[in-house]
Amino acid sequence: MSNLKSVGNYAVKVLLSVLLGGAILYWMYRGFDFSQMERAMRDDMDWTWMLMSLPFGILAQMFRGWRWHLSLDPIGEHARHSTSVNAVFLSYAVSLLIPRMGEVVRCAVLKRWDKVSFSKAIGTVVTERVIDSLLVMLITVAVFLCQIPVFMTFFDKTGTSFDNTISKFTTEGWIVTAVCALTVIGLLVYLMRRLSIYEKVKTTFLGVWEGVTSLKKVSHPWLFAFYTVGIWLSYFLHYYLTFFCFKETSTLGIMSVLVTFIVGSIAVIVPTPNGAGPWHFAVKTMLILYGISSSVALNFVLIVHTVQTLLVVLLGFWAWAALSMTSKKAEPARND
Repeated sequence: MSNLKSVGNYAVKVLLSVLLGGAILYWMYRGFDFSQMERAMRDDMDWTWMLMSLPFGILAQMFRGWRWHLSLDPIGEHARHSTSVNAVFLSYAVSLLIPRMGEVVRCAVLKRWDKVSFSKAIGTVVTERVIDSLLVMLITVAVFLCQIPVFMTFFDKTGTSFDNTISKFTTEGWIVTAVCALTVIGLLVYLMRRLSIYEKVKTTFLGVWEGVTSLKKVSHPWLFAFYTVGIWLSYFLHYYLTFFCFKETSTLGIMSVLVTFIVGSIAVIVPTPNGAGPWHFAVKTMLILYGISSSVALNFVLIVHTVQTLLVVLLGFWAWAALSMTSKKAEPARND
């Protein structure tokens, strides 16, 4: 019964995330003339640049798979390069259907095909997220310092000014916020105490911790760094080249594109399928602030996001087909 309830709760979260993304898209494109976008795709777009951007989208995921393979070796888990890459391909495709499920799926793939410890694999995924978050944070700070006026305009236009947000809080609002925060903290403490009772969960946490600490044992740290930079450089080029598809956006400088890239990367933290909705809104808003007309900005975000999402879907099918023809390793002898 408890398992059924957990599944139900998760299904509700997934449904809410899909509805959130759909609601934002509906709000953005209500009354939009889609026939005008069709004409833009047929007559005004330079599809050569879009095609040139696609290999970088593939390369970004391949770099992620190779980096993951590298981080598994120090903890005694030896996955194949091909399996690691296909697991990443499949994880991104699954996340389109169920947000945030991709990390679980790619660890399950390595568990099934290469007999890699699931808990240790999850630990290395956590490590990756920490590294990527730190890198994005550093890039964001650097871009923010270079483009402070643009960001200030963005905060004002979207109503996310810190002072404005604080000023909207009433005494009752502060009380409710404090109660909610204390409730969340209390719930986390309660869950941790409950979970610590079960030896299996303890073992899982130990595996996760081992994966997190594996980074200091990586035999080729410079290669790990190269893959990390390669991931984000490929993501950026995958995005940057699409600006040349449209006459209006092709005139924007690389720093302007980098600003929209960072803002879009932050927006996808909101758990919707492939960032649909929040990404569109954030990038469209920044494009308008850089002088791009609203109609062109709406065309850009919808077309670019759709094409890049289709690429993720195709890579997912490729991975599924490749894995179905890949032999599984024998189960190693261990206590996990």
